[in-house]
Amino acid sequence: MKRVFIKTYGCQMNERDSELVAHDLMQNGYDLVNNESDADVVLLNTCSVREKAEKKAIGKANNLLSKRKKKKQITLGILGCMAQNLGTNLVDEVKGVNLIVGTQKFHRISQYLKKISTGHLANYQSRVIDLEEEEGSHHTINQHLSSSAEQVSAFVSIMQGCNMNCSFCIVPKTRGNERYREMSEICDEIKILRDRGIKEVTLLGQIVNAYGRGVFPRLRGESPFVQLVKKIHGIEGIERIRFTSPHPTSFGPDLIEAFAALPKLGDYTHLPLQSGSNKMLKSMNRPYKREKFLELVTALRSVNQNMRISTDIIVGYPGETEAEFEETVSAFKEAAFEMAFIFKYSERSGTPAAQFPDKIPKKIKEERNQIMLKILERQSEASNLKKVDKIMEVLVESKARKGRGELMGRTRCFRKVIFEAGRELIGQIVPVRIKVASSTLLKGSVA
Repeated sequence: MKRVFIKTYGCQMNERDSELVAHDLMQNGYDLVNNESDADVVLLNTCSVREKAEKKAIGKANNLLSKRKKKKQITLGILGCMAQNLGTNLVDEVKGVNLIVGTQKFHRISQYLKKISTGHLANYQSRVIDLEEEEGSHHTINQHLSSSAEQVSAFVSIMQGCNMNCSFCIVPKTRGNERYREMSEICDEIKILRDRGIKEVTLLGQIVNAYGRGVFPRLRGESPFVQLVKKIHGIEGIERIRFTSPHPTSFGPDLIEAFAALPKLGDYTHLPLQSGSNKMLKSMNRPYKREKFLELVTALRSVNQNMRISTDIIVGYPGETEAEFEETVSAFKEAAFEMAFIFKYSERSGTPAAQFPDKIPKKIKEERNQIMLKILERQSEASNLKKVDKIMEVLVESKARKGRGELMGRTRCFRKVIFEAGRELIGQIVPVRIKVASSTLLKGSVA
């Protein structure tokens, strides 16, 4: 039996894709291992959102190939977004790679590995490269590895691709246009997960709340995404529903109201701002203005007073002046974000922004990044300190990574909580009284 090791870079979508690949390989006689040194096949599922991620994956691939020359032979595959973005150029970047597969062919990995191992390659090729689109490929991301007795949460892909074409983003190139799975198919998958003990599902899509637009009809004023969430809400045994990554323009009144009407949605959402400057937003091809975004934040908090909101911010975008950066700072403070992913702009070849003038020096990007991180730390700590002495509902996920006899779980508002208790509570929702808070963590005890 051949042994395979899969290393995943990037987002939850990539994690979900890797799980599909792992399931397919195990169904076809491969053994999944946790250490690359034990593997006959190493697959790198890659990310292209930032240049650093690509360089890291290429460095890892070349390191593996140098070991291959010194030690045992392995089959090396590069999958996913970087494979789709760089394509056949990877043959020069990673000399000796055996397999290069794009984002619409994950379900064909075992088939291609069989061709490589048996030497059944056409026209005397030494490797398999498949970067083509495949109609219906988004329907294949529906298989999960058998969950352990203590697995509580699972990712569920509801769509692939993106039609938004933000000027900084490589995703439309790597993932293609939006394609949506049927609601019934998604719900059937979630019921299977429920029967395996899953209590929480996170719905995945590049623009997840745009699910079904232009393909599935609105009903009773509700978008297809809200219709889907309501169907999942009705599945007995599923306790919590989350979704990522949404877009502000697809937060209609129906979705805002859902955070008041559907308890399983909890008290948390992600809401990517990117910039607080209208000039920068226009340059980014983000079809909303600062004022509209802040109105959306207010609307979400008005329907749910416990709402916790996270965001994405890009600093150092081409042409961003000091005044425009300060507009981002002020919007960030006004929205009182309690969690954020803050990025220094990374140029992506093939995107419109790569051709923009007025590049921001690396030193200024770093300074602005540090300013935002410090503001985030202060806002997160202030928000978390308000939870001290409060009792919060915690879905217990696992043992804590550090600490003896401690468990880790998350609140309805997606805060991480550590507390002492027995492992029999994993998978249950328990009341925890918060005793200690930092900018990133809450600690408490079972109430």
